Amino acid sequence: MRCKTLTAAAVALVMLTAGCSTLEKVVYRPDINQGNYLSPADVQKIHTGMTKQQVAYVLGTPMLHDPFGSDVWYYVFRQEPGHEGITQQTLTLTFNQAGELTNIDNKPKLSDQK
Repeated sequence: MRCKTLTAAAVALVMLTAGCSTLEKVVYRPDINQGNYLSPADVQKIHTGMTKQQVAYVLGTPMLHDPFGSDVWYYVFRQEPGHEGITQQTLTLTFNQAGELTNIDNKPKLSDQK
């Protein structure tokens, strides 16, 4: 009888502590990478005055186009390491009506989000 009580108590204790976050770092969490990975060397290759075709050749197709026109391209790379904070890099390219690159806005990471 005493063995059954101890076994039941041990099982209950394990079930109650299974939800605690003390073992969070032990649990495997895969790294999640989404979007366009751009190396710094690729970003340095682009400059104002390039055409859309030249930019697409260097960087690939953008993740997002401006929904109200095709003059703004967004290259977004979001990285979520298993047990670390989320980082995001956003490269925004603006083209004029002739299809030439006029503005490059590279934001390495967003401010801390909670």
